[in-house]
Amino acid sequence: MTKTIQAAELLAQLDGNSAGELALLDAREEGVFGHRHILYAACLSLSQLELRVADLIPRAGTPVVICDAGGGEAELAASRMLALGYSDISVLEGGLDAWEAAGYELFSGLNVPSKAFGEFIEHEYGTPSVSADELKAMMDNGENMVVLDSRPMAEYSMMNIPTGIDCPGAELVHRVHEVVPDPETTVVVNCAGRTRSIIGAQSLIDANIPNKVVALRNGTMGWHLAGHKLEHGRNTHAPTPSPEAAQLGRERAEVAGRRFGVRMVDAATLDTWRAECDQHTLYVLDVRTIQEFEASRVADSRHAPGGQLVQGTDTYIVTRGARVVLIDDAMTRALMTAGWLIQLGWPDVYVLESGLDGQKTVSGPRDVEVPGDPGATVTAISPSEAQAAVTAGDAILIDLQRSLGHREKHAEGARFAIRARLAADLDAAGKSGTVLLLAENDALARLAAAELSASGRAAKVVTGGNAAWEAAGLTMAAGSGNPLSSPDDVYMRPYDRSSQAEVEKAMNDYLTWEIALVEQIQRPGGISFQSYPE
Repeated sequence: MTKTIQAAELLAQLDGNSAGELALLDAREEGVFGHRHILYAACLSLSQLELRVADLIPRAGTPVVICDAGGGEAELAASRMLALGYSDISVLEGGLDAWEAAGYELFSGLNVPSKAFGEFIEHEYGTPSVSADELKAMMDNGENMVVLDSRPMAEYSMMNIPTGIDCPGAELVHRVHEVVPDPETTVVVNCAGRTRSIIGAQSLIDANIPNKVVALRNGTMGWHLAGHKLEHGRNTHAPTPSPEAAQLGRERAEVAGRRFGVRMVDAATLDTWRAECDQHTLYVLDVRTIQEFEASRVADSRHAPGGQLVQGTDTYIVTRGARVVLIDDAMTRALMTAGWLIQLGWPDVYVLESGLDGQKTVSGPRDVEVPGDPGATVTAISPSEAQAAVTAGDAILIDLQRSLGHREKHAEGARFAIRARLAADLDAAGKSGTVLLLAENDALARLAAAELSASGRAAKVVTGGNAAWEAAGLTMAAGSGNPLSSPDDVYMRPYDRSSQAEVEKAMNDYLTWEIALVEQIQRPGGISFQSYPE
């Protein structure tokens, strides 16, 4: 029988009243998790568990607590993790209801610790900002200014402030001197909402660049709600800095690093920590761009671009008390990221002082080994074979990609489903026959097929998923169609809504929620951050 833990004991551990490591997981789908969860919990749904658990919790002996809202997901997740070799698993007794009944706060949203931190930073340090109307007036008046968008290119190209240049989070200090050589130029930093605007602007201020720096209040959402037009489909990115600009960025990052107590680690110590990783969790994270990472990376590192790591620590590092080593051959991005992680409450963060030098390096996309992958025991078929079986009426085609991806594009005739509920949803719909599974990752489809086979259903994997289906010249479709599972796998962003009225209401609700976090985190079950005056 799985061990249990009481809410009060869990809170004491989260608040640091006990030594050692701890990972807190929520086994529900992201959509329901985003409506109500414990602040420190990382969402690792049953559907995605095997695909992500080794990255999020790399040490099998880590003490892990799993919670849910009474739906039984935590017990199932605990059983799976024990079967995968994790040895210290507990379930929160009574789940979220018991946590709330004990008087502890529950939160909505995603990446909440980081978003609350952004509000704390603005409140604590008075990060200067301008409104959308003020920025528009600056543009109309031809002021000497530049807009730097601190989001990844995928978000930037979806919508951006006119004239904005993409320069994600940790790249700001690294690239700003190349983009903005004139110290008289005002630098405006924006994101979609608030957090990365604030953190980005404060990064440049902490690095003591000579320019006036401001955040765009409420980001692209505020710009849209003020009635100003956004651009779409652009790919203007900040250029690679010259050696002189890169050196200046590093020197300024070192100033910030000293202020926040960033520590360096040498290669010999890192090797020692690698040898100890079965006793003490070690995350080795490369905070550079994906292009740099795939060109040459330390063999045991994962990609975690600095700005996104600060924006969503729970997406990359889950084990509290772990060692975190950041890698960047330019040093600037690692220094700035480490400073922010320390302020976020991750004390054991280090920068590898030698960068990639002397490390075993590889290139190309990183392959992720999926523990428990049934592999060759599952039958695989080609997209053309799958289409023939569906046309003949011998099979049902199921799409396991995220519901938003399904809405955008999927194999014609495929119905959206969630792996964790697939068997039950097939039964409820009265569906029989062979189940043909498409997924973004074939391992996910294999896991689902093995589970269906164990329940007595015939199931096969369509190799390559929707991408292979389209590459084979088979018809694709769009829209949600007739989903087999309720699409609660995604917590929708404001701009994921379908109508303009819904989008704008969600934007206003989101901005109101984000601003209120600075007060909400002060309640029991919240979080506190340390101030670092200059």
